[in-house]
Amino acid sequence: MSGSHGASAPANGNGSHHPKTGFWTLVVGSVGVVYGDIGTSPLYAFREAARAAADSDGLLTRAEILGILSLIFWALIIVVTLKYVLFLIRADNRGEGGTLALMALAQRASGLFTPLVVALGIVAAALFYGDAVITPALSVMSAVEGLEIAAPALSDYVLILVVVILVALFLVQSRGTAQVAAFFGPITCVWFAALALLGAVHIGDEPTVLLALNPSYAVTFLGGHGVIGLVTLSAVFLAVTGAEALYADLGHFGRKPIQVAWVFFVLPALLINYFGQGALVLSSPGTAANPFFLMAPAWAQLPLVVLATAATVIASQAVITGAYSLSRQAIQLGLLPRLEIRHTSEAQAGQIYMPRINILLLVGVLLLVGLFRSSANLAGAYGIAVSGTMVVTTLLAFLAIWKVWHWPLSWTALLVVPFLAIDLAFFSANLLKVGDGGWLPLALAGMLMVVMATWRRGSHILFEKTRRHEVALTSFINRLEAKPPPRVPGTAIFLTSDPTSTPTALLHSLKHFKVLHERNVILTVETSDAPRVPPEKRVTLEWTTPSFGRMRIRYGFSEQPNVPKAMALARQSGWTFDIMSTSFFLSRRSVRVSPTGGMPPWRDRLFIALTRNADDASSYFRIPTDRVVEIGTQVSI
Repeated sequence: MSGSHGASAPANGNGSHHPKTGFWTLVVGSVGVVYGDIGTSPLYAFREAARAAADSDGLLTRAEILGILSLIFWALIIVVTLKYVLFLIRADNRGEGGTLALMALAQRASGLFTPLVVALGIVAAALFYGDAVITPALSVMSAVEGLEIAAPALSDYVLILVVVILVALFLVQSRGTAQVAAFFGPITCVWFAALALLGAVHIGDEPTVLLALNPSYAVTFLGGHGVIGLVTLSAVFLAVTGAEALYADLGHFGRKPIQVAWVFFVLPALLINYFGQGALVLSSPGTAANPFFLMAPAWAQLPLVVLATAATVIASQAVITGAYSLSRQAIQLGLLPRLEIRHTSEAQAGQIYMPRINILLLVGVLLLVGLFRSSANLAGAYGIAVSGTMVVTTLLAFLAIWKVWHWPLSWTALLVVPFLAIDLAFFSANLLKVGDGGWLPLALAGMLMVVMATWRRGSHILFEKTRRHEVALTSFINRLEAKPPPRVPGTAIFLTSDPTSTPTALLHSLKHFKVLHERNVILTVETSDAPRVPPEKRVTLEWTTPSFGRMRIRYGFSEQPNVPKAMALARQSGWTFDIMSTSFFLSRRSVRVSPTGGMPPWRDRLFIALTRNADDASSYFRIPTDRVVEIGTQVSI
């Protein structure tokens, strides 16, 4: 579809950037990373749906159990299989998926819709962070709570054990996940096999649960239960949380491996397990309190808790890694200030660690555990962030298909509107949870939206104010060539975001030192709306005069800038320079509040706080600190 409608072709034909990696290796890897989150949903999704639908005595009728199973089955088929696995995964941005990749794709051809597209991207990114905080807390807590059944004597230590596991998980992030990730796929494959085995054993006890494949049970349940039906629908949505991950991780594994893993392994295992839980509750109504762990015989319950804990740690790791990747994309797209990014693997560019993001996530996760204290309480907070992200993703997909694939508006609406209607139904149902904890992810997302919008707006105001005081570069160079100042040997490189204006660092350097280097390069680092830029298109250099040149270095929004490496590419193209006789001049702006600023005073102060906490340009662009000269300027906004 994407090839015939104008979307960019993936790197190797299926969205993968790992052409040398074996297909089945990618399939197994995707099971561990892509489906880790959705794979832990059986721990709590059916349990919470049953709890929402039960009467005051905690009892469920046969029709209600079949209705819940029918809702889960069709949610997995329509939302995950049809929308994400078969359709949305084709809306890639040169092999990359995820809401910000989709935002960049839609922005490329949206024209007048650009502010709307950026706003949708900010909303989706902010909601994802809410998901990234809740997923580790909920999934690990729901797994460790299995001890209440497998080893009741340890019940009092559940919360302590949850905190220890989560703290350990975040502490090991700085060491990199490459070695641990090698075990993700096989362990999660064992987990899905266990899900299928547990479910298959109990479906035989009550085969009539398979009647729930008929969608009439879902429709009848929703039609006959009013508000309770909507509350149950919000719990059913827990079965599809994690669907966004398969789209976001498209660039890591490729379209075909993700599709094969879902259709032939993950989906069957999930369905068999859910139907097994339903059959167990039908045959033994008292098991509805925690049907997942009660499916296992007593001797297997403790090993199952261990396996479930491993699976939830893997699911949490995938979300944490996703938060790092999203943060890097947001920085490159101008939605967040520069933050420290550490590369934990020389071989894989995607293996990164962001200390500040890691600390913020850990604090948020521990806060949730302390506030809610059980997975049942926390389940109320889950779902709003994910369902909101799904709504935004569908809206961005609408714009991308219409404007990038050039489909007629009527065809686009015919395809996308049904998916949007289902997403909105789930989002509306989840809004009923606002009073039960759903306010938390919404509040977190709201704060992040303010931060992103403020950073974007403040950066624009700062750029415009700085530009007013700058001199056109061409006329400035002509004046210098006509009346050149004294020269000193070596090369000076001046970083600027506006290649048409004279960099402030150059003006102040001349003002204070009264000299000019033999060769001077005006360097601009640009971010493309594509995830990656080929090496041959990375650097362009043109000499406007014998002593002045303009260099442009381009990076994709999924790449980490590295100026020295890019300049090595320029050297291969024929430009000779000695790094030891090259100085990099950077402008360090000191931002102050202006009485006539373009934003309210509180947003001005927030923007200034963000600029002070941003990583410095030399570190972000990987420029050797002993070659950097920083010249300070003051700007009022």
